[in-house]
Amino acid sequence: MAQIVLKNIDKTFDERQKVIDNLNLTIHDGEFLVLVGPSGCGKSTTLRLIAGLESATAGDIFIGENRVNHIPPKDRDISMVFQNYALYPHMTVHDNIAFGLKLRKYPKEEIEQRVQEAADILEIHSLLKRKPKQLSGGQRQRVALGRAIVRKPKVFLFDEPLSNLDAKLRVQMRAEIKKLHRQLKITMVYVTHDQVEAMTMGDRIAIMKDGIIHQLDTPMEIYQKPADLFVAGFIGSPSMNFIPAVITEEKTLYSKDMNLAFDFPESCCEGLKNESQKAVIIGIRPEHLYITPPNKSAVPIQTRLDLVEPLGNETILYLTRNETRLHCITGAFDPLTEELSHMDLYPDMSKAHLFDAKTGKRL
Repeated sequence: MAQIVLKNIDKTFDERQKVIDNLNLTIHDGEFLVLVGPSGCGKSTTLRLIAGLESATAGDIFIGENRVNHIPPKDRDISMVFQNYALYPHMTVHDNIAFGLKLRKYPKEEIEQRVQEAADILEIHSLLKRKPKQLSGGQRQRVALGRAIVRKPKVFLFDEPLSNLDAKLRVQMRAEIKKLHRQLKITMVYVTHDQVEAMTMGDRIAIMKDGIIHQLDTPMEIYQKPADLFVAGFIGSPSMNFIPAVITEEKTLYSKDMNLAFDFPESCCEGLKNESQKAVIIGIRPEHLYITPPNKSAVPIQTRLDLVEPLGNETILYLTRNETRLHCITGAFDPLTEELSHMDLYPDMSKAHLFDAKTGKRL
């Protein structure tokens, strides 16, 4: 096992396109860290820098006590699992798993022992004599994991390994990889664009945009206390509702777009209420908008109901108020149909967030 440290990392392509900008990141020994963000945010490049598949333009990378900037990938004591399984089609599962050890000239007895250990962990003993074409997508991904496990590396790197699987298999493999981490207790860095994978798998999540980490924290801390508008909008499905407003002299939040006044969220400091005419963004998660009053003081928002999306366990409502679009999550059995043209919503302002309209930072 090993700690990974990235210090002041820059990565520029073609001397013009900067994809990583002064990145500082410490991944603790034995931690499962997820790098997540939209396409082009720099998450895969960061993983490739750790692996040695890319060279940093500036800065230092440490794995354990060693600075590895100029150490080739094969000598960094890492294993990487890619989006495509990269299995040799002419080899059996056994030989695919053992291939890397054979190249490094491990003794036959040790190779066999390690293959059997990996098969035990991944429960693939019955597949060892099959060829890749005889396997399902989930089974192939297990074989790719087995090939990484037998190396017994200090660090596991995952580059969107579940992207090619169907929805059911993705859920299953998420659990398998998390279980694998608990068993092996090895430092793991996992790249994904899927926020559900990030929230369910990571000990901590680093949310990236334009080569910069916007927030690094535990999944629930990020969900409950997003650092800025980007993080608040990226984490959560449907995304957080954003309502432009100003602070009034009456110490309320007035939205011109919605022609409504809102109370301050409980989490806001008292001093903020004195900043009259300051432009802010109110953020309310869809599950904190209710179709029945959550308390006696709740003030209704009259909206137009545009769409009802039943998901079985819950229902998502798409609504509009004066051209401001809102999302609401309600119970599966609420008697709702798209024949309803209007609906009152009740925001729970005690759970709302405030963001600075200029900087986007959470207040």
